[in-house]
Amino acid sequence: MEIISSISAMQAWRSSLPQGFRVGFAPTMGNLHAGHLSLVEKAKSLSDVTVASIFVNPMQFGESEDLDAYPRTLARDLESLREAGAAAVFTPSVVDIYPEGVEHHTAVEVPGLTDVLCGASRAGHFKGVTTVVSKLFGAVRPDVAAFGAKDLQQVLVIKKMVRDLLMNTEVITVPTMREADGLAMSSRNGYLTKTERQLAPRFPSVLTDFVTAVKSRSSTIEDALETARKALIKHGFHIDYLEARKTFDLTPATSLDTEVAIFGAVFVGKTRLIDNHVIPTL
Repeated sequence: MEIISSISAMQAWRSSLPQGFRVGFAPTMGNLHAGHLSLVEKAKSLSDVTVASIFVNPMQFGESEDLDAYPRTLARDLESLREAGAAAVFTPSVVDIYPEGVEHHTAVEVPGLTDVLCGASRAGHFKGVTTVVSKLFGAVRPDVAAFGAKDLQQVLVIKKMVRDLLMNTEVITVPTMREADGLAMSSRNGYLTKTERQLAPRFPSVLTDFVTAVKSRSSTIEDALETARKALIKHGFHIDYLEARKTFDLTPATSLDTEVAIFGAVFVGKTRLIDNHVIPTL
């Protein structure tokens, strides 16, 4: 497995591959868990050679967010990626990605999809995501890239960016990996105290109850949302947002719509968790 630490070296490695080789890509911020490794496995299944990246992107963190505290576990991550069969790991530095600093770097922005949900509560977050993904795509030049469905809004944003900017990369959505108790795997789960970790699975359970109520038509979307909000508050969560949105353009959904998901972000203590459940076709 090659460990490549600069953009120029990544571009040279990519250019050295045999013509026609299909390249898969799994971008990450490190502190890897099984969900990240499922992205590598998916990319690997669709390509001749697979690259993973590890880069904690400062542009997508707000001033009050946990950039400095974000776990860096490079040695362990590299071993996991080696075992997963990645051919190369791209580990650029912040200076390499943003040579003049974040504030003076060209930004890529996707309108519309980034104004709601996480985009509404984390100003500038998606500008950071799309900017760094566009740079990673430029260095790796992947034919296919895998992203996790837990960040469904992010997937939709990246797919629009790829379409709008005519990028020659197919974006694949990989199902959310969950712990045995239903909690979506996330690097931030490690921030939870023992008591908070016991509470956290009630979040996806409430989302599942919403899907069941709407799918069975025992409740309208509006009523099911109200029930879900009350349940989360009762359990002790602080709700950032809990909304039903269409899965193709993220506009508000009603019971008349057929492509719908419930999107939620909650705080368990100081830890912010996100999740979503897609409602099977109504």
